[in-house]
Amino acid sequence: MPHYIINNNKQPNGDHEVHDKTNGCTYMPKAENQIELGYHASCYGAVAEAKKRWPNERINGCYYCCNACHTS
Repeated sequence: MPHYIINNNKQPNGDHEVHDKTNGCTYMPKAENQIELGYHASCYGAVAEAKKRWPNERINGCYYCCNACHTS
C-alpha cells in the first residue's frame, strides 16, 4: 500500500501538494517540509485524509506522482 505525505509549504497557487513517498517523486519536498498522511490504497484516500485534517486549506495531488488526484 502506498505511503503518502503532504508538503507543509504551499505552492505558488496556494495548494498543499500530496506526494507518493513509496514510489518517490522528482518534486518531493525536503524531509523537514513533509507531513505524514500514512498508507492509503490510492491518492484519493490520502487527499481525503489531508482535507479532513486541514479543511481550510487547498489540497491537491502532485501532477507527477499523484496525477489522478491533481486538479489544479
